[in-house]
Order: sequence, then C-alpha cells, then structure tokens
Amino acid sequence: MKCLSSILTFVLIFSSCKKKEEQKPDIYASIKFEKPTNFPDTKYNIADNSPTPAGFKLGKALFYDGILSRDGSISCGTCHQQSFAFTHHEHDVSHGIDDKLGQRNAPALQNLAWYNTFGWDGGVNHLDFFSVQPVQNPVEMDEKLSNVLEKLRNHATYPKLFKDAFGDEEITTDRFLKALSQFMLMMVSNNSRYDKYLAGKATLSDSEMKGLQLFENKCSSCHQGVLFTDLSFRDNGLSPTARQDVGREKITLLTTDKYKFKVPSLRNIEFSRPYMHDGRFSTLEQVLNHYQTGVKNNPNLDPLLKKPNGTFGIDLTEEEKINIIAFLKTLTDETFLKDERFSEFNNTVK
Repeated sequence: MKCLSSILTFVLIFSSCKKKEEQKPDIYASIKFEKPTNFPDTKYNIADNSPTPAGFKLGKALFYDGILSRDGSISCGTCHQQSFAFTHHEHDVSHGIDDKLGQRNAPALQNLAWYNTFGWDGGVNHLDFFSVQPVQNPVEMDEKLSNVLEKLRNHATYPKLFKDAFGDEEITTDRFLKALSQFMLMMVSNNSRYDKYLAGKATLSDSEMKGLQLFENKCSSCHQGVLFTDLSFRDNGLSPTARQDVGREKITLLTTDKYKFKVPSLRNIEFSRPYMHDGRFSTLEQVLNHYQTGVKNNPNLDPLLKKPNGTFGIDLTEEEKINIIAFLKTLTDETFLKDERFSEFNNTVK
C-alpha cells in the first residue's frame, strides 16, 4: 500500500510538471515587426516580407545551422554571437571554415531594417542578399547556394518549416533569403538606458551626462541620431595594414574611396569589441586614444578629422575620454542581448 501511494505521488508530480511545461508561453507568438516611435522610417520595405512567427523560426533555424557551410562546421551564429551584439567576440577578424582567417571583423547585427548597404564596404545593397556573400565566401562558409538549397530539400525538418512559413514545401533561393531576413529584421535594439533616459524613464549620472554632451559636440557628426551612425563611408585615419584592405574602393573602384569604411553604430558598443573594420583595438580607451593622437593623414582622410592648426584628430582630455566611455556604456541594451527569441539554445532544428 505504501509503495502504491509513492507511485501515485510520483505520477501526480510528473503530470503536474508536464502540464506546466505544456503551458509554457510560446516566445515566438508575439513576433511582429514594430518600428520604435522615435526611429526613422525603415529602408527595408517591411510590407514585402513582414516577419511572422513561422518565418522567424525558420530564419532562426537557418541562422544557427552549419548546413549553410561546406562541411557543416560554420553557421551565421559562429561569427555573430547574440551576447556580443551578434559579433565575433574577441576575434580581430573572423575565423571561417577550416579555421581560415577573413579580412575583416564581423560587424554587429542590429537595426538592420534601417540600413541600405551592408558590410564594412557596403558591397551589398539589400538585406535579402546580405546572406549570400558569407555562404559563398571561400574563407567563411565556402559553399554554393545551390548546394545549400539541395541539402535543405533533403533534410528531415526543413521542408515542413518552409511550408509553415510560406504555405508549401518548395525551397527556393528567394524563400531561403527572405526567411533569414525575417530573423534579422527583428533584431531591433532600442531599450538601452539611454533610450529610457530619452523617454523620461531613467536618469544618467553626472559623468554620463558630461559624456553625452561631449559626444554630441565631438562624435555625433558621424554617429548620428538614434541609430548612432549616418551610414556613410569614411576614412578615419587608420594606418593601412599588411592585409591591404582598401575598403569602399573595392566596390566603387574610385580612388577617392580608398580606405573608407562604413561608420558603425555605437549601440551595444560595450560588448561588440574588438573595434574597427579589422578589430585592431580591443578597448574603447584605445579607440579614443586613436582619435586623440593616432589619426594618420591618409589621402582621403575625413575632413572632420583635420584641425585648423594643421594637425589631425579630435582634441580630448583624459577626463573627457572617461566621461565619453561612461556615456557609451549607457547604449548597452540588455534586453536585446538576452532576448531568448534570438538565442541559439532554444532552436527549432537541433
């Protein structure tokens, strides 16, 4: 009788736990693109590919699946890690297939709906095409897009995911790319302490306020608005390296674009190190030191870095640098960095 009672107790506990597990909220049910009220209009036409729960889940599965690479070892998430604003943390340049080194630091992925060029050199002009380059790059995933589609068609799970997202099991290039875009479109970062300050829901410390004022006076010409980038391409006076990366010139073939790279957003900059297109700086202090004393007079150096006295850079004191960094850390969006909808650890395809 005692044994039967124990068994019944176990069954009740197990049933209760299972019921709670079954009642766990669907974290994807609320997937819908919503423009923050203080953000400008998107560059991406959301109406053409509005994120849905099924499309988002498919895009997420693809984003974290090594099936996109030649040998299954590299996924988008390998070089774009959520906890670090979807960058390749602590890697100056990204490591791809067969541990080959790329030429550039993996850029952060956030607020991409407001971009009309992608990559450090702006070589891609639409989010839907952004994923093609890493798949086919020989030092990243080294795979043919046609091979990826064939692997997906023969996969046990993906045909159903495509049907859920698009109405039938047909797997095409367009659907593949649009699913990835749906996942990336939802990567909206707008809930930092600075955002809360703008909304009147948080305060900034004395150092942070001083940093904000300094930032507006000395940095915001390039790092403009709520996106903290004007999306332009500029030469910020970095010394050329042995890699001989000419930047925007590679795309436009204009010598006036040599050594120009896209102005990155500074949102979540505290966690997206290392910095610059080649990851040469590992701390924010090093970045500001560069602008204070390290700017080189390259042929296409941005005019904003040319001072009236014939020298180059931005005048900064040690205290000013401390305050600017204090402000930059208010741009960290913990909600975005920890949003479980983007986590690879609760993925649709294992």
